[in-house]
Amino acid sequence: MIYPIVAFGDPVLKKVGKEIEKEDIDVKKLAEDMFETMYNAHGVGLAAPQIGKSIRMFVIDTEPMDDEEGQGVKRVFINPEIVEEYGDDWAFEEGCLSIPGVREDVFRAEDLKLKWFDEDWNEHEEIFEGMKARVIQHEFDHIDGVLFTDHISALKRRLLKKRLTNISKGKISVDYRMKFPSK
Repeated sequence: MIYPIVAFGDPVLKKVGKEIEKEDIDVKKLAEDMFETMYNAHGVGLAAPQIGKSIRMFVIDTEPMDDEEGQGVKRVFINPEIVEEYGDDWAFEEGCLSIPGVREDVFRAEDLKLKWFDEDWNEHEEIFEGMKARVIQHEFDHIDGVLFTDHISALKRRLLKKRLTNISKGKISVDYRMKFPSK
């Protein structure tokens, strides 16, 4: 099932997601739906809050970004925990399915060590580097109620205010379904 993507301004995007218990939901079905939704919107990551679910789960598929770093990563992350972030902070122009048409440089740590459960409730701990680490950090922010626009300067946010307001009112054109807080 393809969910509508929740647009900037919806309160669910600013909430800290709740931990998931094994019996709470069918995480396999939800992961399948999240991948389908993400691919439909041409994304490389999607967090549960972006489909209106305030829980600690996200999916990524960085294969479309394959580069000199090697193979992409397609994974489901349930109740992830950042163990450590390290390396130099580096800037990269990020965007977000919930904030279409807006891209800004965000500084993030080069590498991270993450602990999480997969859709079969197997526990993992792994180090991710470069773009894979960045995509994970971006999606992890979502489950903590943080958007990439929270990482940019107050001045840049003020300059984007009209565009962000238009997004929240649905005054944008995208090729995927969205849910707007002001409609």
